[in-house]
Amino acid sequence: MTDTSQVIQNAQDPQANQEIVTLEVIDRIAHLTLNRPAKMNAVSVELVDVLIAQVAKIAASDARVVVLSGAGDAFCAGLDTANFTKFMGADLDDLVMARTHGDANAFQAFSLCLRDLPVPVIAALQGACFGAGMQLAIAADIRIAAPDAKLSIMEMKWGLIPDMGGMTIFPTVLRSDVLRQMIYTADVYPAPQALAMGVVTELADDPKAAALALAQKIAGKSPSAIRAAKRLIAVAETTQDRPHVLYEESREQRDLIGKPDQIETVMAAMQKRAAVYK
Repeated sequence: MTDTSQVIQNAQDPQANQEIVTLEVIDRIAHLTLNRPAKMNAVSVELVDVLIAQVAKIAASDARVVVLSGAGDAFCAGLDTANFTKFMGADLDDLVMARTHGDANAFQAFSLCLRDLPVPVIAALQGACFGAGMQLAIAADIRIAAPDAKLSIMEMKWGLIPDMGGMTIFPTVLRSDVLRQMIYTADVYPAPQALAMGVVTELADDPKAAALALAQKIAGKSPSAIRAAKRLIAVAETTQDRPHVLYEESREQRDLIGKPDQIETVMAAMQKRAAVYK
């Protein structure tokens, strides 16, 4: 893999005059970081818009994998409660019902834009991962958590339901009874219990370092095959139509066999060297 380094302009928080979501692409790995550590990376309306814009930049970049993290002691403590006052006086039809991002509103696009990226996303979780943060984390392909991390689908605490795109993803990750228990109770689960429940993929003392190591491994694989695999997994997870899944499996494979990435993968394996992809 060639050494590339690309720093993408970071967006500013008009309220705090600071970078609220930073993005850097280094050696084909996109580092996407929530950056409101004083607020435990709580999600403001501004952060929603900035994250969506930053993810669009990732989609247009040469990144092969994304490491998603939160600055400071928490991944994301959920929705910034300062938003509640704004919501109470807002036109809910405009705020919630308007489809401003395809089939979704902006709050739903907050997590779905990550899920819709063509490349894998690895979330590194520490501290609190609550509510909106949980819906963002679940959009990642893989979640690596610190042993002392805590996770919760917390909306019921505020008399609400998950409404930031998570309900299109939670059922593909969690057993129905686990999902229902988490939503109905808004209980907080320590990372080891969340691992046993299937909420996180693995535990690591330094989840960001572990996420980066995994990202480097993925970035070294055939980029076209990784993208094809993500597309195929999405098809298999969202349909019960066996003929359609089998057809898509064959179609994706047909489009890989004999192409430059696949040839380079085979040659590198035979020559016992690292593959170099264009």
